[in-house]
Amino acid sequence: MTTAAQAPTFPAEVVRWREQFESFRAGLPEAEPEWLRTLRSTGIGAFEELGFPTTRLEDWRHTSVAPIARTEFLRPPASATVADLAVLDTIDFGHAFARRQLVFVNGRYAPDLSSAGTTDGLHVRSLREVLDREPHLDRQASGPGRPFAALNAAFLSDGAFISVPEGSVLTEPIHVVFLSAPGSQPTASHPRVLVWAGRKSQAAIIESYGGTSDAVYLTNAVTEITLEDGAVIDHYRLQRESARAFHVGTLCATQGRASRFASHAVSLGASLSRVDIRQVFAGEGGECVLNGLFLGSDRQHTDTHTWVDHAQPHCTTRELYKGIVDDKARGVFVGRILVRPGAQKTDAIQSNKNLILSREALVDSLPQLEILADDVKCKHGSTTGQLDPLALFYLRSRGIGEEAARALLTYAFASDVVQRIGIEALRTGLTEHLQRRLPGPADMKEAAV
Repeated sequence: MTTAAQAPTFPAEVVRWREQFESFRAGLPEAEPEWLRTLRSTGIGAFEELGFPTTRLEDWRHTSVAPIARTEFLRPPASATVADLAVLDTIDFGHAFARRQLVFVNGRYAPDLSSAGTTDGLHVRSLREVLDREPHLDRQASGPGRPFAALNAAFLSDGAFISVPEGSVLTEPIHVVFLSAPGSQPTASHPRVLVWAGRKSQAAIIESYGGTSDAVYLTNAVTEITLEDGAVIDHYRLQRESARAFHVGTLCATQGRASRFASHAVSLGASLSRVDIRQVFAGEGGECVLNGLFLGSDRQHTDTHTWVDHAQPHCTTRELYKGIVDDKARGVFVGRILVRPGAQKTDAIQSNKNLILSREALVDSLPQLEILADDVKCKHGSTTGQLDPLALFYLRSRGIGEEAARALLTYAFASDVVQRIGIEALRTGLTEHLQRRLPGPADMKEAAV
């Protein structure tokens, strides 16, 4: 017979993370602020209560994280070798995205590889340096039913801190790189990005995730972005993890009055990846753009969830996500737009389009609208299928072979999202990568550019 005084029993995989947390906490400096210690304790407590999500939960019914739960991850080594760092040359496709760059290796800031600092009120630096005076951390990412975000909070140690002062307009992007270079055993890192955009400021930020070839590791990332009134942020998220890695990401954005937030998310790597994008209009007259592209091959599983909260009137959302799956890969897209009572004059359009290149590939697409106001313009749509036979016939009737025609149409399908990327170096690098990765003759794909 159980009693209320008995301690709860947790699954073995949850107990492993608690034991690792206790070891991590024991090595922290005693001088840390109390709010930070409380945040970590609350995070591990929430994770213990929730555990790893299962497919019985609606938000996870298309994605099993059992491979993550049963893997025993260790804390990554404190530093990487020079040989490991060679992967930096491939993360950005060989193109320099920005002169201002923060690099993190195994979740820890690498100053020798970074160019950061503070100039004219602009802060681009390691989050560890400001943890003692940043109590607004985790205001967005924490919430019920988010076990991975809770785990990130529990192991919060380092990350990127970007603060753009009021009225500042940055002409060049900021690049944040998270490189995983584990040892012989699987490791886990929990990077955090905190962005604060002051009133009427403008900036472009790139997040890149990658790792050493064939390494097994977990990247559990959380990004929080706050836009004050009139701010403009273009955010680019490039996931190029190793073929055996696991990637879980949470992106939260809160927009003030008349602000504009644009997200461009590209998922190319990892054996299993899941990204949750959660946005809320906290002021009137805001604009949100969500664009995304995912590619899956072999047995890759790529899951994207978006959630846009029209909590204020006169706001606009434009959302376009595309997926291409081949072999036995599986893609998931679940997009939800909520229009709350009183959010009149909302204008929201959501579209998800998927291309299946093999008989065994699969995409689950669930666009959703929940409208609780009456003066709105909202619509959504989803298409999943193979290459258009009429388009194939048109190209072949003009002397183009079948394989080349398929390559042209596949690249054209992906390039619709790629061409919306506003940073030329990133757009060029991604275009070159698609030319190499998508099936078909290279000369025909180059002709499509």
